[in-house]
Amino acid sequence: MMKNIALVTQIALLIITLSDVNYAFAQDDVNQSSSDVLTPLLQQEAQSPLSVLQHEWAHINYVLADKQKESAFSPLIEKAKLFVEQDPNNPEFIIWLGIIQSSAAGVKGGLGALEYAKAARKCFEHAMRLDEKALAGSAITSLGVLYHKLPSWPISFGSDKKAKKLLEHALEINPDGIDPNYFYAEFLYDNGEYDQARSYVKKASQAPARRDRPLADLGRRQEISRLEDKLLQKS
Repeated sequence: MMKNIALVTQIALLIITLSDVNYAFAQDDVNQSSSDVLTPLLQQEAQSPLSVLQHEWAHINYVLADKQKESAFSPLIEKAKLFVEQDPNNPEFIIWLGIIQSSAAGVKGGLGALEYAKAARKCFEHAMRLDEKALAGSAITSLGVLYHKLPSWPISFGSDKKAKKLLEHALEINPDGIDPNYFYAEFLYDNGEYDQARSYVKKASQAPARRDRPLADLGRRQEISRLEDKLLQKS
């Protein structure tokens, strides 16, 4: 009986935590009612093959209803896999395959989502071997987030020790970037290091805009604002 209770608890923890993973990779948590903002930004991003993945991923995350997301992610994963097959040494496609798989894990939830998370880890590690500086070190940042958000063994492969090392390395590659500064600030906040978190969230808020990712910047700055509000409560 006690073993059954423990198993149910572990499954519940995995469902909750993988939902957090999806939130982390849903970089542009934009209010869906702001269609006057969403439409032109999405149109700007849908240009190159890589932007196609980013655009469709954004559409799923910010436009579709939650119940539609899982079925929408499946064909997008296949599309990303096709890009990777056509250009297997392109770390940018591999990184985005991993990001989409991570988002799918969060939507799916439960033990079934763990396979998506493992596939995402494999993508990020592969991309790092090809070129760890691709997309300004996004594979390193994304893998660090994955390790931080997931529970540890025996539920999953999460590890704050590995997450810290990766997130700090990502900052070495892209010290002024909005994503590595935000995610490291979030990591520090989650671990109760509020003073350090304030320093990095401030730097994230001052990061230069990414002209090719206007929607991502809009959403990330909303997340930064929420983290700043939470830090104010810890004063």
